[in-house]
Amino acid sequence: MRDYPALHLIIGGEKVGAVGRDTCAVVDPSTGETIGELPLANAADLDSALENAARGFRIWRATAPEKRARVLQDGANLLRERVETIAQMLTREQGKPLPEAKGEILYSANLLDFYAGECKRIYGRTLVRPAGQRAEVRMEPVGPVAAFAPWNFPALNVARKIGAPIAAGCSVIVKPSEETPATGAAVVQCMLDAGLPPEVCQVVFGVPDEVSRHLLGSPIIRKLSFTGSTTVGKHLLKLAAEDMKRTTMELGGHGPVLVFGDMDVDKVLDTMAPNAFRNAGQVCVSPTRFIVEENLFEPFRDGFITRARALKVGNGFDDGVQMGPMANPRGPDQIERMVADAVDHGAKLETGGERIGNQGYFYAPTVLSEVPTSAEIMNEEPFGPVAIINRYADEAAMIAEANRLPYGLAAYAWTNDAARRRRLIDEIEAGMVAINTGGVSAVDAPFGGVKWSGHGSEDGAEGVTACMVLKTVHEA
Repeated sequence: MRDYPALHLIIGGEKVGAVGRDTCAVVDPSTGETIGELPLANAADLDSALENAARGFRIWRATAPEKRARVLQDGANLLRERVETIAQMLTREQGKPLPEAKGEILYSANLLDFYAGECKRIYGRTLVRPAGQRAEVRMEPVGPVAAFAPWNFPALNVARKIGAPIAAGCSVIVKPSEETPATGAAVVQCMLDAGLPPEVCQVVFGVPDEVSRHLLGSPIIRKLSFTGSTTVGKHLLKLAAEDMKRTTMELGGHGPVLVFGDMDVDKVLDTMAPNAFRNAGQVCVSPTRFIVEENLFEPFRDGFITRARALKVGNGFDDGVQMGPMANPRGPDQIERMVADAVDHGAKLETGGERIGNQGYFYAPTVLSEVPTSAEIMNEEPFGPVAIINRYADEAAMIAEANRLPYGLAAYAWTNDAARRRRLIDEIEAGMVAINTGGVSAVDAPFGGVKWSGHGSEDGAEGVTACMVLKTVHEA
């Protein structure tokens, strides 16, 4: 058994353990076995975190941009130095293959490096006025941020939640997922070890609704940043509205992939089939609905089935594993129910559709075809290893299907027709669109959605400005 660290909160730079606190079990998704007991913050802990955040904001907003940048850069370098240790924590508690865990941590370090550069690129502007008068537009840090990160990318999501506020001059209280606590705490510890004042970043865990109500009920918190389901996001938006707190919401999706008949089938499949099963499909921008032009449907479907069946599924520590378990027992339960509902509505189960083994939360890579829009899986994000492949007659029908749902996070399209590419870019309703590629994120590009997929952006310069407010000053 690989070592798993003792778990703790981080408040005022101190590691706060389980003594005198309720705890919850942390489980290895490959085995279902308990690997740790996580202390849950009580009301006094949350009040202490808020008090530290208030002090931290006063300290950090007055800190020179060069020092903020240096702390972010040094934190990124510590992530790189500790990648082997943190990656093992990540795979142990979340399940993804170890190479994917290492890649996630290194991407997180690159993001912190980018934010370091943005510390010195926070600009205002001076307005033209008559002689003797002056007007300027200033960008100032919004204040202490309450940030809630999910379990599917436990390093990257925490790096996103803390990197932008720190670059902007804010303090932050971050709540990583209680299911993947060690990774998030390790990311924050890198920042503290890099010289971040202990008041600037706090780590708390707890009963999610209790923590969110306590933090968002405090006037100290000036902004909410949340990544998670649309249902929970709507609930948190209502809490934030009571005090008019600013919000960044990265919510659910149901990624359409438009595949046109002028494409080479293998080229599309070699990119998108692995993308669909990455992290066992537990990715908010996962390609889920494959909208295939009719003349390409059968070879595309057959090629997808072949690739799904060839995937090696197993413990994320084992050599050659391409897909690990789902991260918690809710995942297989939901996928099993949604697949059964799709088949009941007339869908064809082409491969998969079953659990693997008798321990852990493994579910076979699954392909459904000819799924009617009345099936639940066509309307709600599966968030698991399922690809839906349907045929469509023409471009208009394909765009209509892509835009049919109230979600609009990521969308993909494959075509060699330049004029069509421009039409798709104009007409697809999504915050991120990938044309002839499977990638929709980069450290210097905004990451976020439209419609029910949320508002605001993380990453890029926009991630930092989302943690700022404008102040216009007029002088005479």
